[in-house]
Amino acid sequence: MDANMSATNPDALPEIDSREFDKVVETRRSIRRFTDEPVPDSVINHCLDQAMLAPNSCNLQPWEFYVIKNPEVKKKLIYACLNQNAAKTSQALIAVVARTDTWYKHCDENISAWPDPELPKLVENFYSKVAKFQYALGPLGILGLFKKGFYSIAGLTRPVPRGPYTRSEMKEWATKSTALAAQTLMLSLRAQGYDSCPMEGFDDKRVRKILDLPPKASVIMFVAAGKRADNGIYNSRYRFDRSKFIREV
Repeated sequence: MDANMSATNPDALPEIDSREFDKVVETRRSIRRFTDEPVPDSVINHCLDQAMLAPNSCNLQPWEFYVIKNPEVKKKLIYACLNQNAAKTSQALIAVVARTDTWYKHCDENISAWPDPELPKLVENFYSKVAKFQYALGPLGILGLFKKGFYSIAGLTRPVPRGPYTRSEMKEWATKSTALAAQTLMLSLRAQGYDSCPMEGFDDKRVRKILDLPPKASVIMFVAAGKRADNGIYNSRYRFDRSKFIREV
């Protein structure tokens, strides 16, 4: 905790030097080759804790992080990651996984883990009723189809929630939050003086088998981490002109 933060108020805002954040963002690169210097477990655990502070839908935290420790498992995963140099030279390899089957129990855990002395009735109602209805698809997805039809009609006259109504929409829902956590993980690694590379190129079927993932778990990406090698950056960074992407409405 920052020294300027109040010991009696953990939510008190510390003084922030925005230039330090600028350095983290501007020096984060996708590193393709790492040195042999190991990444301490304490750093990995710290960065994972930071990742789990990422914003996520309704605080349902639909993510998991598989930190690969076993050398034989890592060897298999490197092969499944198409033998990318970032995977082969990584000193830490983490599979970032989205889950669409944990939201229900996490509704209950949000109630039991509420940090304040008194649980607001509004919060209890949301997690015990509203959220459990909103994300439920029902047997064979029938409830999801019913909600889609109902909200389509109700939405003719007022704003309504538009999904998720199907398994694919639930996957998209979980992926959004999990991707935010992955980005936070990579920024935290950079802030600790280490580098990373997000890898989307891998054999999903092989990875699922190696990690023994349940059917409703999806590997969003692998994050390779370590100290960047001298040849770890393949080219200078560039982006297209901002006018192609930024709109003022």
